Amino acid sequence: MAWNDPDWGKKNSGGPPDLDELWRRFNQKLNGLFGGKLGGGNGGAMPGGKFSASLGFIPLLVALIWLGSGFYIVNAGERGVVLRFGKFVETTQPGPRWHLPYPIESAEVVNLQQVRTVEVGYRANVKSKVLKESLMLTDDENIIDIQFAVQYLLKSPEDYLFNNRSPDDAVHQAAETAIREIVGKSKMDFVLYEGRSEIAARSAKLMQEILDRYKTGISISKVTMQNAQPPEQVQAAFDDAVKAGQDRERAKNEGQAYANDVIPRARGAASRLLQEADGYKQRVIVSAQGDASRFKQILVEYSKAPKVTRDRMYLDAMQQVLTNSSKVLVDQKGGNSLLYLPLDKLIQATGAGAAPTVPETASGTVRMPAAISNETPPQAERLEGTSRSRDAFRSREREVRQ
Repeated sequence: MAWNDPDWGKKNSGGPPDLDELWRRFNQKLNGLFGGKLGGGNGGAMPGGKFSASLGFIPLLVALIWLGSGFYIVNAGERGVVLRFGKFVETTQPGPRWHLPYPIESAEVVNLQQVRTVEVGYRANVKSKVLKESLMLTDDENIIDIQFAVQYLLKSPEDYLFNNRSPDDAVHQAAETAIREIVGKSKMDFVLYEGRSEIAARSAKLMQEILDRYKTGISISKVTMQNAQPPEQVQAAFDDAVKAGQDRERAKNEGQAYANDVIPRARGAASRLLQEADGYKQRVIVSAQGDASRFKQILVEYSKAPKVTRDRMYLDAMQQVLTNSSKVLVDQKGGNSLLYLPLDKLIQATGAGAAPTVPETASGTVRMPAAISNETPPQAERLEGTSRSRDAFRSREREVRQ
């Protein structure tokens, strides 16, 4: 191609295309779509042809938008309820869904996993009380102030949407009705103290029965007792009564603790006495049996040698009697005098409760203790005579035994 060609720059220029040419091509395609030609014989280049083509494209765009309005998305934990002219058609599962656009069909998305809450006796804060809901009468004719909250879920979207006009209000009314019935059958102390959890459980069960009877499609999840107390007008008197009850319980606990301490001791002492009595009984029985056996043996010996046995029994009896005596009487051979040895007085003189000992030497003489060595010679002679008389007594006893 020659460099001096006047049309060379126009043919090879990289500028934008002609807008008129594009519009003509679009109108031709649109005319072909609708089965006719719009505008003049120059391919619709006249302004009237352009306007007619635009009017033909608008209904198509509106139809596409109308059909696209039927798309909706159901999230996890939700259900879609499709209505055709206001009548229930189906329930759709989570995911992208489509229904015939309005006004033919409509869809409502219901969240089944959302925890809904109804407050009875207060609003948003326990201090914001609603007295007409919270004041209740107990079985013992006392008034108490109760605030509680009810948490619930949806188990049937169809029942929730179509069977009741205001299902949330139905939950509120059922909760108030159930708690009033339970509290009206219970005592005041039971509601305020130990029975809170039980009352909440019984109330939840009764609420569920009421809601199932009305087919609300609601499931009670939990009933929480926020507060339970007497009315403010009698709060001071009630506090005094509570303190008195606590004092009573403390006194009972102290008494029980004392009983737990004394009773085992008494039982131990009684058991010990019983065992001692049983031991004494056995000892007496055995001693009596031994005495009887010994008496039989003595009887046999007495029948053989009456005099010897009688003397021996006399000596044993005297020895047993005189063993417990602190006084000593000494009888001397060939003499009429009877020596008396006051051991009890001597023990008192030595002090410290130790009895004086009278050791004998190898030669047979008697050595007096330090406390007695200061006595007069006659008393020392009497002690020596006493030891001699004891030796004589022992020799006579051996002769009798032989």
